[in-house]
Amino acid sequence: MKVFHSLTFKLFLLIFVIVFGVTVISSILIVRWQLSQYMSIVRKNALMTSDLIKRATHYSMLHNKREDIYQIINMLGKQSEIEAIRIYNKQGEITFSTIPTEVGKVVSMESEACNVCHIGDKIKVPAESSQLTRVFHSRTGHEILGAINPIRNEESCYTSDCHVHKKEQTILGVFDVIFSLESAKANAVKLSMIQYASGLFMLLAISLLVFIFTLKFVNAPLRKLIQGTLEIMSGNLDHRIDIDTSDEIGTLAKSFNKMTEELKRAHEELLGWAKLLEQKVNEKTAELQRAYAYMVHIEKMASLGKLAATVAHELNNPLEGILTYAKLLKRRLENNSKIEEERDEILSELSIIIDETSRCGNIVKNLLLFSKQRVGEFKDEDIGQIIKRSIALISHHLEMNNVRLELDMPEHPVIVYCDAQQIEQMLLAMEINAIEAMPEGGTLRIELKEVNSDKIQVKVIDTGVGIPENVLPHIFEPFFTTKKEGKGTGLGLAVVYGIVERHGGQISVESKVNFGTTFTIVLPKKLNPEYEREI
Repeated sequence: MKVFHSLTFKLFLLIFVIVFGVTVISSILIVRWQLSQYMSIVRKNALMTSDLIKRATHYSMLHNKREDIYQIINMLGKQSEIEAIRIYNKQGEITFSTIPTEVGKVVSMESEACNVCHIGDKIKVPAESSQLTRVFHSRTGHEILGAINPIRNEESCYTSDCHVHKKEQTILGVFDVIFSLESAKANAVKLSMIQYASGLFMLLAISLLVFIFTLKFVNAPLRKLIQGTLEIMSGNLDHRIDIDTSDEIGTLAKSFNKMTEELKRAHEELLGWAKLLEQKVNEKTAELQRAYAYMVHIEKMASLGKLAATVAHELNNPLEGILTYAKLLKRRLENNSKIEEERDEILSELSIIIDETSRCGNIVKNLLLFSKQRVGEFKDEDIGQIIKRSIALISHHLEMNNVRLELDMPEHPVIVYCDAQQIEQMLLAMEINAIEAMPEGGTLRIELKEVNSDKIQVKVIDTGVGIPENVLPHIFEPFFTTKKEGKGTGLGLAVVYGIVERHGGQISVESKVNFGTTFTIVLPKKLNPEYEREI
């Protein structure tokens, strides 16, 4: 969940873990210290009680009044916390016990009641009183505390007439008082529970305070900072963070508001510069457009001048011939002499006039095609039939120039939406160029295939002289020709390029000198409606 990834939760969790650890460790240490102190008090009380019993029976022991001793001990042994009181002599025999069945028994010097003072064969009473107590388990399994209190051979004892103890004997016997620890353990457990409960309460109280503190002084300001950042990201530079404290977060909020003011000022400056720049760009664009329009106009005028000069030159030659032969015929006819004898010569001259006139017509027609004037109608045509018609028109050229024809086409119709007349003229121009490129004969190969469901490809391949590399970039330029003057207008491949472009296709050429040339034309089967409206 999102809340588990928040800074507030992480901070609260960190403080909670630290407080929890400190509380647990301190509670354990305090409980251990309290238990240690409690047991120390219990041991001291046990020794005090043992010493009290010894003092209460001191007078009776000094005067050897056994009945009084036993009565005092039995009376004190009835206290609720005292389980048993024993008196051992120096041989380890129990001379008296509040448990009558123990009287007369001899205990081992290694038992818990004896090994405090008996170390091997030596007797050494510990100097520390705390070492005279021991904790062990009773026969019923609960813990008990035993307090050993040596009965020393005092001067009043070994000088008394009723005693036979020698002065050298330091210890006459031992008081062994057995205390039950059940009540003490219950109190210790209760004390521990109180301490743990106090620790838990302290943990919850501190955690609650930390939680409230983080919510108010950390989470709330952070939410305002985050909201302010989001507002700035959305473009609201008028947003301000209303945190007015003197701590680090307050300083951060003030810095944030200052930064927002600076951003707004910079943004407004940028907008002003952008508007000014846009205005300058528009002005420069308008100037460039006017300059470009003027340059285009100049270029058009230059192209028009070149076109007019070329057309005038191209038309002037055949028209000059037509005019010359027409004048000669007129003079001959005016003289009206030997018409029959000059018949063949007149017919030859008329043929020249016809050819030159046809040449002028072709120049004008090519100019119309080059200017993209529609001279035919677009409709679905079988391009295979168009190729066959173009081949039929050049068949005599193939025979005369010893050129072998190879034709590779699908047997089924390949329908293309096109101007059949222009496609035929395009093919004728490329086929005639190919034949003229093979003066010594060769092979003309025409391939037709469907590239995909939308396009077809036509290749015109010859094995002729090829096109030099420096000429290839210019072959589609109007009025560019490598033929001798009077043999070509330089509009053939330019017209081919225009027809291909008008049909929404592409044309490319590959050539190598003395190895032939390949023209590749790709045409769409259907024209784009918008493109068709343009043409």
